Amino acid sequence: MTWKQRLGSAIPYILLTILTIPVFVGYLWIIISTFSGRTYGLVPVDSQGNFGGLTLENWSFLWEDPNIWFVTLNTLLLSVLLTVGVVIISALAGYALSRISFPGRKTFLAGTLILHAFPSVTLLISIYFVLRWISNLPVLGKGLPIIGGFGYNTVGGVALVMVSLSLPLGIWLMKGFFDNVSWDMERAALIDGCSRLRVWWEIMLPSIKPGIAALSIFTFITGWGAFLIPYTFITDQEKSTLAAYLNSLMGETAPVNYSRVAAVGLFQLIPVLFFFIFTQEYLLSIFSGGSKGGT
Repeated sequence: MTWKQRLGSAIPYILLTILTIPVFVGYLWIIISTFSGRTYGLVPVDSQGNFGGLTLENWSFLWEDPNIWFVTLNTLLLSVLLTVGVVIISALAGYALSRISFPGRKTFLAGTLILHAFPSVTLLISIYFVLRWISNLPVLGKGLPIIGGFGYNTVGGVALVMVSLSLPLGIWLMKGFFDNVSWDMERAALIDGCSRLRVWWEIMLPSIKPGIAALSIFTFITGWGAFLIPYTFITDQEKSTLAAYLNSLMGETAPVNYSRVAAVGLFQLIPVLFFFIFTQEYLLSIFSGGSKGGT
């Protein structure tokens, strides 16, 4: 191999290294800041400006603020509800759109794309009135244990909104995976007398396990880091999520302790990092499987 060939093969790695340096430096700064009273660039310093000043004070919210565990539980609950709702509904709708021909099928597919094009911020006012109306319903509004209900200022209500906003993408992804499954086993099962629901459950779902895993992981990560919807429709601090809790630390009038903000941000980021490291193979299958579906 000549030096030109070696240089040509090395260029992508050099470019990748250069592009990832800012990201690496950013994460490194977050980690250093969480264990420092002050930082000068990437160097931790004490109150006199000398090297040092390492402390665990920025992590004191873990044992001094019990509210952090309530918001963490709410964040986990929201992510699980979002994941279960999106995966089940998307798998059912994706199978129907992929395998069953019915009037209005293409119109429905086009409609889901149009819904996905609307940013959630444009729907906040209308969603607010819908949640307020649901709040007036007995039991369902604000009378359910754990999630509180499906109305305004409840974890269930926020989950309901986020599920509806995530369904267009989930439906298209599931349809793409179902499109890649051969018709042979399905036809044989239908000929043998299986119902559509049984075919979906026993034959189709096992065939798209990578797609289900990918959508589940992607949806869970989305719910874990969600900010706009929980911040808008949850007013009680004990019902908020980690992203909203993090935002509350950055007031407009009081001085901001950025080391504390970095510690809370890292606390929120740690589960996502481990989750992504061990599941990135399934996330990549979204682009390999979900993009091949036709109409």
